Amino acid sequence: MAEIPVPWSKKHKKLTKASSGGLPYSLSNSYAQPLTSKELLDLSRERGFTNLIDEYSNHSLEYTPNGGSMDLRDEISNLYGDNIHAENILVFPGAQVVIPTVARAIVGSTSDKGGHAISFSPGYQSVVQAPLHVGGTLTSIPLYPDEKWQMDLSKVNDAVQPDTKYIVTNQPHNPAGTLMTLQTQKDLVALAQKHNLHILCDEVYRLLEHDPEDRISAMADAYEKGISIVTLSKPWGACGVSIGWVATQDITLLDTISDLQYFGSACPSRASEIQALMVLKSSDWILDRNIKIIRRNKKLLEEFMTKYSDYFMWVPPRAGAIAAIRFLGPYSSSQLGIELANQGIGIKPSFCFADGDVPESLDYFRVGFGEEKASLALEALGTFVEERKSSWILK
Repeated sequence: MAEIPVPWSKKHKKLTKASSGGLPYSLSNSYAQPLTSKELLDLSRERGFTNLIDEYSNHSLEYTPNGGSMDLRDEISNLYGDNIHAENILVFPGAQVVIPTVARAIVGSTSDKGGHAISFSPGYQSVVQAPLHVGGTLTSIPLYPDEKWQMDLSKVNDAVQPDTKYIVTNQPHNPAGTLMTLQTQKDLVALAQKHNLHILCDEVYRLLEHDPEDRISAMADAYEKGISIVTLSKPWGACGVSIGWVATQDITLLDTISDLQYFGSACPSRASEIQALMVLKSSDWILDRNIKIIRRNKKLLEEFMTKYSDYFMWVPPRAGAIAAIRFLGPYSSSQLGIELANQGIGIKPSFCFADGDVPESLDYFRVGFGEEKASLALEALGTFVEERKSSWILK
């Protein structure tokens, strides 16, 4: 039986006092600006979705169908191309639970053959390590900032074993906010086709490309054995709605995932589903607002990085509300996290995205800049630097 993993970010949540309200200035949140419940209701009313408002007040508290109600699955399918319909989607109470469920379906102990998977590091723990946690084996391929955090497909090909079942990736990438090119995606799909592999892509930051021209296809659209995992939390800022989903053209795999749902999070609440419908039906307005906030905050972050280029370095992000930054002063990212937390500022040190000791060249911390209040946190970070930089010995 696979051991229960130690959550990489557990230490960070204690440091930033997450259970007691958090720190005054957060640069560790990774989502776009959330709406309040009232704002969502008002937006739905303004856009004519009064039927959803009525249902939200009067819906039954009975179970929803396993895998989500058909109206929500149908609405989600509008985010994809012609090969993805309501029957190609399963809804979960958040995307976090989707990742290990899919891993179990492909390589875990409930699979007849078990198997091997390939992932990339640094990354979000449940994405990077899910195959291990369900009893599979794993090759984790390092990503490097001097390669702009991009995957090397020759290393992916070399990592394929006779029992390899799938490749696990995350695009746009967390923690760096980088994005593969369309050609790289096509080459990755060709590699997977050659070896008859699935590709799971965590796409929680998709639709938040800083330049829409950079957007690549959802993996569920790009490949017949592609698997897209999405949550309302990141692009739409609807974290508290707790709705995520998996989309794939592979109906046989989806049936296995559906069977596994019966032993986990069988069905979401109808209240969450209705809120999700409100969010998705106003998606154009919400995404437009959120990308404007992200672009504005990214400009402030770029100004910070230019002003303090002697003290920090990065690969500029191209998507999402996150960036990976290396501190060139006397602290590791873990030590910097402690120093900043003592001043009321939260970041995500490198231990949140990698297992074990991180070499100095990869010791990047993550900042989030998707919320309106991120500008205040950046100001606080600038004050921190100004007060201490004269005493820092640079690496």
